[in-house]
Amino acid sequence: MIRSVVSTVALLALATPAFAAGEVNIYSSRHYDTDDALYSNFEDATGITVNRIEDNADVLIERMRSEGELGAADVFITVDASRIGRADAADLLQPIGSDKVDATVPANLHADNDHWIGISTRARLIFFDKNDVTEPPQTYEDLADPKYKGMICTRSGSNPYMLSLLGSIIAHDGEEAARAWVAGVKDNFAREPQGGDTDQLRGLISGECDIAVANHYYYARGLQSEVSGLTDGIETIGVVFPNQETTGTHINISAAGLAKYSPNPDNARAFIEYLLTPEAQQMIANGNNEFPVVEGVEPSEVVIGLGDFRRDELPVDAFSTRTDLAQKIYNEVGYK
Repeated sequence: MIRSVVSTVALLALATPAFAAGEVNIYSSRHYDTDDALYSNFEDATGITVNRIEDNADVLIERMRSEGELGAADVFITVDASRIGRADAADLLQPIGSDKVDATVPANLHADNDHWIGISTRARLIFFDKNDVTEPPQTYEDLADPKYKGMICTRSGSNPYMLSLLGSIIAHDGEEAARAWVAGVKDNFAREPQGGDTDQLRGLISGECDIAVANHYYYARGLQSEVSGLTDGIETIGVVFPNQETTGTHINISAAGLAKYSPNPDNARAFIEYLLTPEAQQMIANGNNEFPVVEGVEPSEVVIGLGDFRRDELPVDAFSTRTDLAQKIYNEVGYK
């Protein structure tokens, strides 16, 4: 394993007597191979043993809830704003209380109550079949335009990524506009919502869909390595970074929060601070082709190749707290 000497030396500064030993318990819904190196590097640099419990975010939230004050969780890591928002709403997190975190993480990616931070970001993009679509949607709002009737594929309205996207539309445009948007997109379905983001992109290549919505890294995977049903034919897929002239492209997060009943809060803070070091940021971003949150750290080459774009700077709090309303709207409109 090759490690950055400079970064590792910098990490040693974390190993002060206050938290130079012991353990930290990570409840995580991230499942990427690079996380193994992420944890082992932290252990090597600090002497703190990392114990991991990995599962679906909802399962972990319920476990933390049931464990209550006797809980073992120190840090909760998840891959969507709606999930970290749900954990916070359930009173399962507490203030991180770190000057390093405050100085490093952009304000819009940091909870107002200091209970969680974004550790990487992902952009939700519009993709289209270049052979069939000459005037693709340029905004999320355009997806509801009747001229795209019978052309659009998305995931289920209960999917966290779709909930966060609608939460942001509610925050920007209001509840009634969001409800009209959901109804318009539903009217434009090429098929009922099904599958994951990769399946939406596969639908473009198979001809089942003309326009699809997906996170950027699913497309990046198809460019970077062989993905069945996607890589072969991916050159026919066009990419739109939505809302460049208005709000900017919707940005979601992978997030880390400090558990309310953490038995090792100092070690938990040390770990969260470690996630913001250049070395850790590089591993987090490269592990899933996401964007780092720390200024000066570059994403993977394939992500850089997608080009620069204007990001929506709406605070994540503004849409993570509206996902219950988003689900209610999807349900009422019949957006499965």
